[in-house]
Amino acid sequence: MDKRIGAQLYTVRDFVKTEEDFIATMTRLAEFGYKSAQFSGVPDILPPERFREICDGLGIEIACTHRSFGEYENGLDELIKYHKALKCDIAGLGGLPGIYYNTGSVEEADKAINILNGATERLAAEGIEFAYHNHAFEFAKLENGQTLFDRILEKGNFKFVLDVYWLSFAGKNPVKIITELGDRVSVLHYKDMKVNVNNTVTYTDVGSGTLDWDAIVAVSDKARWAMVEEDLCGDDNPIDALGKSYKFLTSNYDFI
Repeated sequence: MDKRIGAQLYTVRDFVKTEEDFIATMTRLAEFGYKSAQFSGVPDILPPERFREICDGLGIEIACTHRSFGEYENGLDELIKYHKALKCDIAGLGGLPGIYYNTGSVEEADKAINILNGATERLAAEGIEFAYHNHAFEFAKLENGQTLFDRILEKGNFKFVLDVYWLSFAGKNPVKIITELGDRVSVLHYKDMKVNVNNTVTYTDVGSGTLDWDAIVAVSDKARWAMVEEDLCGDDNPIDALGKSYKFLTSNYDFI
C-alpha cells in the first residue's frame, strides 16, 4: 500500500463547485498533510488538465476516480482521455444502477457485470485499472439465493474499492473480506461508524466510532491506496472532518 493516505473528495463535494473553492479546499487538505485524493463528487467545472495542474502544485496525487456507469458502457474513449489527463490509473464505479439489481434478477446482474468486464479489458489495454465500489445493497440476495456481491466476485474480472463502513453496515466483517479478496482490493475506503442512542448508525471521523482500526489497518497492505471518506458530517465541517481523520490515522499508524 502507498502510505500517502488519501482524501475521498466526495466528502467535500459542496466545497469544490468553483475553481476558486476547489483550490481553497485542496489547499486546506494539503495543509493537513494529505498527499493523495480520489476524484469523486467533483463536478466537471475544469478541464482535467487544470485539475491535475492544481493538485500537482499542492503535491497531491490523484489516485482514483468514481465515474458513472454510462461512461463505462458507452463513453470509454472519453473516459480514457480523462484519466490520462488526470494521470490517474484507477477508474472506479460507485455502484450499479438500480435497474440491474432491484428485481433480484440474475440475468440483469450478469448484464451489468458483462458490461464492466468489457470495460475492464479495454481500460487495462490503456494501463488503467477498473475497480468497483460496494455499498450494502450488494449483500441482498438475488433470485438464485446468491448475493450480488458473490455474483460479482464469481463473474467479474475486475478489482474493488472496498468500503469498510458499508461492509460493516451490511453485517459483514471488513477484516475477513479484505483478507479473502487479497490483491483484488485496489482501494480501501476508510470511514467510521457511530452508533446513536436511538439504535441507528451514521458516519463519523475515523477513530471516533466502533470500527476496529488496528485490525483493519493490519490487513490493508495489499490494497494500493486507502482513502478517507465521510459521506455526511453532521454539524462538523467536512473539510475539518477529513483533517481529524488524517490526524488519527497518521498519529496511530505508519501513514503519511
